[in-house]
Amino acid sequence: MSSSSYENWSREELIAHIKGLEGRTNAAGERDKTDTGNPLSASPAPQTSQFDFASHPRRKIALKFCYSGWEYNGLAYQLKPTPLPTVEGVIFDALTRAKLIDPAAGYDGCGWEKCGRTDRGVSAAGQVISLWVRSALEENIDEVVKAGIPSAAAEYSEERGIEEKLDDGFGSLSLNDEEDTPALLSSPSSPQTSRPELDYVAILNRILPHTIRILAWSPVSTTFSARFACKCRHYKYFFSSEHLDIPKMRDAASRLLGLHDFRNLCKLDTAKQITVFDRKILRADIDPVDPSTSTNSSSMYVLNLVGTAFLYHQVRHIMAILLLVGRGLEQPSVVTSLLNTQEGAEQSRPGESLAVVDSKPEYQMADALPLMLWDCIYSDEDVDWRIDGHEPDSDQSNSSTEDGRGIYHLLHSIQSRSAVYLALNQHFLDAASLFFPKPWATTKEGIMGIRYGGRVMIEAPLGAGTSRKLQHYVPLLKRKRLDPVDVANERWKNGKGFRRDQRKMVATIEDDSVIG
Repeated sequence: MSSSSYENWSREELIAHIKGLEGRTNAAGERDKTDTGNPLSASPAPQTSQFDFASHPRRKIALKFCYSGWEYNGLAYQLKPTPLPTVEGVIFDALTRAKLIDPAAGYDGCGWEKCGRTDRGVSAAGQVISLWVRSALEENIDEVVKAGIPSAAAEYSEERGIEEKLDDGFGSLSLNDEEDTPALLSSPSSPQTSRPELDYVAILNRILPHTIRILAWSPVSTTFSARFACKCRHYKYFFSSEHLDIPKMRDAASRLLGLHDFRNLCKLDTAKQITVFDRKILRADIDPVDPSTSTNSSSMYVLNLVGTAFLYHQVRHIMAILLLVGRGLEQPSVVTSLLNTQEGAEQSRPGESLAVVDSKPEYQMADALPLMLWDCIYSDEDVDWRIDGHEPDSDQSNSSTEDGRGIYHLLHSIQSRSAVYLALNQHFLDAASLFFPKPWATTKEGIMGIRYGGRVMIEAPLGAGTSRKLQHYVPLLKRKRLDPVDVANERWKNGKGFRRDQRKMVATIEDDSVIG
């Protein structure tokens, strides 16, 4: 029968024909396994070429990015496992997947530096890191490449060809789990003589989750440090003005301006053995988030705190004191006393008493959720922020900001969805108000409190809707004090620090014995 008339075959004939084909296929497979004399009889497994970072030009850049802190276990990469991923870990993985850095070299191998560390739950809108990355430009080629190792700068022409065909909302390399990234980087036969730099913003945003967005990149000098080149850092802490005295909070915040000893307004990090706690605050303002609603009893306000450098948890400690002042549990003068770590360090204002507080009183810092690192400020001579691979004065620079990567549209969509959640939660509260009275009441001391278990409890606010319920409030300056800095540092040095040094010594001896 002709194979072209399968429609005329019976069911039995079709089954027999298929079995015959399967038999011939299996027999051919067995011959391929046993026929080892002919080198062409077996097809070798495809070889995956190793990406050679040493043959590519590199340059040092700075990246400015934002992230939602509640999604991550802080900014800094951790050696030990963490409940949530870290921001640095996610960005590092994206950089390695895009073949912009060598994963085998690690963080040190690319000169990774961050501007300011943020802890778990804290967000950032203008965080900055500096590092060495792969470049598309010949002038950035390393000396070893100039000596004779082939450059891959020309490979960018093919990458651009691939990018221009994409229309996924971010306009970048099509890097997903199923594709082999090095294949996108194969060298074309006829390199272009003039080309833009790699589009670092688009490439990374194509890979990163929506909770981390690269906003801009800048060429920097080889000696640039994201940490030490920063002139000042701007933090924001958001809070509701409900049941708070904003003028008193502003009075308290104004006392932070200038150079002061903040040992009582931070968490002591004994592992760093810090002994100097002087920090300079350039701005400490409390402003309405939306000035048009500032007359409402529950408007959103923000503490704008700008300083040259900050101590561990310094902003959250400062905010905790400001919230106590706003609730009427403390007076603004308590800030001056907490900064007065030794006789004569601070000057009292007329009509106020001033205590010497040489060690920190016990109190809880404010919640992490409302805190944001808003910006890291650098000199214009150090950075030149851009959003694509073109020079700022190029005709093509910023030409496809929206239709190219849609960062603003994405963040606007997230903000719009958050506004819906806000409206829903407000209606849940309105529904509950039909059946339950508001719990707020005034204590015997005339302080706003909350009804709880048949009594009125004092409520000490901690930010983000959290608080502590207290039967009695103990003023800060009458509370138990923590150990002085020198005592706490010495205890750590003789305890955990000593054991850490011993482990390092043992590890060094073992390494030396292996080498020997």
